[in-house]
Amino acid sequence: MRIKIDKENDALYLRLDEAEIMDSEEVQPGVILDFNKDNHVVGVEILNLSSRVGKDKLNLVQLETV
Repeated sequence: MRIKIDKENDALYLRLDEAEIMDSEEVQPGVILDFNKDNHVVGVEILNLSSRVGKDKLNLVQLETV
């Protein structure tokens, strides 16, 4: 799994695995899901990140596993 925050483009991308992306769908304004050949979600992109999360929070990433 990879998480990329692109400050220049104001976006966050979460990649669940490296399967080839066959289709993408904007499920809400600025929220795009990427699908593999089996129609499973393999990526999530969130645009306009700074309007959704305070800029002070963009420098803090917390990973929690249970």
